[in-house]
Amino acid sequence: MRHAYLLILVIVFALMEKALMEDKCTNGFAYKGKTKVCEDENECEYDDPICGENANCTNTIGSYYCLCEKGFQPAVSFTQDTGIECKDINECMENRTDCGLNANCENFEGGYACICADGYTSNNGKETFIVEQEVQCIDRNECEDSSLCGENASCQNTPGGFKCTCAAGFRLNSGQTHFTEHEQDEKCQSVCILDKSICGGGLCQIGKDGHECMCNSGFTNYGDKKMKCTELKCDTFMSMSETSQTFPELSEIVSLMSNSCLVQTSANKSHRKEPFSQLDGERLLEKFLDALDDLLHDGFQPNNYMVSKIFEIEEIALKLIAPFLKNSQTQRSRKKTEVELLVKRGTSPPQGPLMISTNTTQFKSHWDTATGITYLGFTTATLLSHKSLEKSLDRFYDHLKGSENKHFKINSKVVTAVVSNNETGHLEKPVILTFSHLKPTREDHICVFWDPLLKGGAWSTRGCTTMNISNVQTVCSCNHLSSFAVLMALYDIGDVYELHLITWVGLSLSLVCLLICIATFYFVRSIQSTRNTIHLHLCISLFIACFVFLVGITHTDNEVGCSIVAGMLHYFFLSAFCWMCLEGVQLFRMVVLVFNTTLRPIYMFASGYGVPAVIVAVSAAVNANGYGTKRYCWLNFEDGFIWSFYGPVCVIIIVNVLFFLITIWKLAEKFSSLNPDLHNLQKIKSFTVTAIAQLCVLGIMWIFGCFQFNKDTLAMSYIFTILNSLQGALMFILHCLLSKQVREEYAKFLSCICAPQKRKYSEFSSNQTSKSQVSKSIQHAAESNM
Repeated sequence: MRHAYLLILVIVFALMEKALMEDKCTNGFAYKGKTKVCEDENECEYDDPICGENANCTNTIGSYYCLCEKGFQPAVSFTQDTGIECKDINECMENRTDCGLNANCENFEGGYACICADGYTSNNGKETFIVEQEVQCIDRNECEDSSLCGENASCQNTPGGFKCTCAAGFRLNSGQTHFTEHEQDEKCQSVCILDKSICGGGLCQIGKDGHECMCNSGFTNYGDKKMKCTELKCDTFMSMSETSQTFPELSEIVSLMSNSCLVQTSANKSHRKEPFSQLDGERLLEKFLDALDDLLHDGFQPNNYMVSKIFEIEEIALKLIAPFLKNSQTQRSRKKTEVELLVKRGTSPPQGPLMISTNTTQFKSHWDTATGITYLGFTTATLLSHKSLEKSLDRFYDHLKGSENKHFKINSKVVTAVVSNNETGHLEKPVILTFSHLKPTREDHICVFWDPLLKGGAWSTRGCTTMNISNVQTVCSCNHLSSFAVLMALYDIGDVYELHLITWVGLSLSLVCLLICIATFYFVRSIQSTRNTIHLHLCISLFIACFVFLVGITHTDNEVGCSIVAGMLHYFFLSAFCWMCLEGVQLFRMVVLVFNTTLRPIYMFASGYGVPAVIVAVSAAVNANGYGTKRYCWLNFEDGFIWSFYGPVCVIIIVNVLFFLITIWKLAEKFSSLNPDLHNLQKIKSFTVTAIAQLCVLGIMWIFGCFQFNKDTLAMSYIFTILNSLQGALMFILHCLLSKQVREEYAKFLSCICAPQKRKYSEFSSNQTSKSQVSKSIQHAAESNM
């Protein structure tokens, strides 16, 4: 037992000696072998790698260092004590690696690989490569595999892929004729199998150019074997034989169209290689237009039933002829007609706007409107313009007059608009027609169409609205084409000829009367006074206004000239009212302010001519475009500019009414006084009555004139025309014929002319002058006594 303890003690001492000896070696060194000498320790040989994964260990004397393998980071040396771990570098991130065109970069732990995109292969034949190898990805021709697209389809190589195209007469279930590798499950099938109705009323066959439609009897595809077979409906023309018996004039057209239809049916039966339409489509149009020319001869006067049948035949015939034409656009002109036809063919309906025009009319619509719900492989649109039919149809609109006495006259060419769509009774998108006027005019126009349901046929406005009117054209919008014709008619309110006659005769008479008034007030010295000076310039203003009105009120062609005319009328009519206002002031001063009965000329001219000039100048500066309208050279009503005239006129009328009321009140007081001056009072009374009558005439005239330049009733038109044209004559009656003193001067003048033995001129002049001076002095004395 003692020996065992001794052995344990020896072992403990040995181990302690060894530990003490090891402690004497520095880090990175250790005792090796029996020599007990400190030697370098290789840390890289540890069982557990000291550098971790993805790193290489390098031993050094007394130490070591770690470096990450290629494709890992960081790129610096480290030891285990730093806690650094090697992580993978993503060479494909942030475009660090450019694999070139048509190649993709794929990262993996410790590296990357370039792989060609789908449809491409590397030029070295390997699936992957790196940039340093300078490999390129080139297109792979997939079409080398003949079974790729299947039967009834051809393969076309494309960069990075391929495209399959169905053979003629074949397509996919989706209706497409092209597909790619993503749609290879679909196969091209015969259109005759996929669409049983592709040929309509005919037999479908597949030929080298695709499918062909062989039409049965009574059907046609208008010479295009790709189109559906459409029923010709020759029985429509055959049923018109009864119509041709009722109206023998229509027999030629009915016979032409029915025979052509039957010949086409026979051609379909024989299935000949050159269809009838390829040979005679345009010739049929020529014959149809020639037949129309023979029917619509000069002096042609049909009744409304015949007109309805003509339009019906035109619609059916143009629908039959248009698909037979070879060209997409056809224009023809004859003596009595002018036509343009458009034809669109294709596998799908045409889209977009549609426009047809003749020399005088433009027709706008949409191709989907012309096609309708059913597409037959073609869409047609036709506009037929009649060159002289308006002369024969300038009637049949009595129902449009209503309660008013309206007069209509056709002011455009009569046109027939036809499309292949059979459902045109109510269109979702209205058609637009622009008509050129036969005669430029400012009158109102309305858009009408021929309605065969109105008592056998008549013009109607149902479904048509007037969008825009100018002197030369009218734009119409209609929501149907069922009546087969659209036209424009104008109307006048009232009898224009009679109104123009009254205007010319009345203004001519007024100008003569105003000229006499001017001569009387200027040359007859015995009546000259402040009041007659006012009358003189009132007549001058009215004379110039009436003359400008007569020669320029309707000349709206030149906008600048029309504006000048409107400005002159504005100025001189305002001037006339200003002189009337001065007459009210003068009467007021004579009766109320008896101490001063005259007005200084400078004040009169400033008021009579200066005030209107200021008003017109301000009005023109504010709104120069307010002078002149589309119908007359007068002030514009739409923006309220007319009140630059009626405003001052209303103020003048109100002021004069107040003056006259005060004058009448003062006259009544003077007549009731104990010692009235009856002579002067009677004179002032007569002056007042004349001035009030004058104000009533001119004031009432312009009250009616306010309505005249708007849409007016016939009565208003006549009242304004009479008052406006005869105002000069009324001035002559009020201020000359009703004046005793003026009548005496006229009598003296006439007696001198008509006397058998005339006095010498010098003698007459001397006596006349002395009498005038005496009369004038008496008048001034009478006025001063007031």
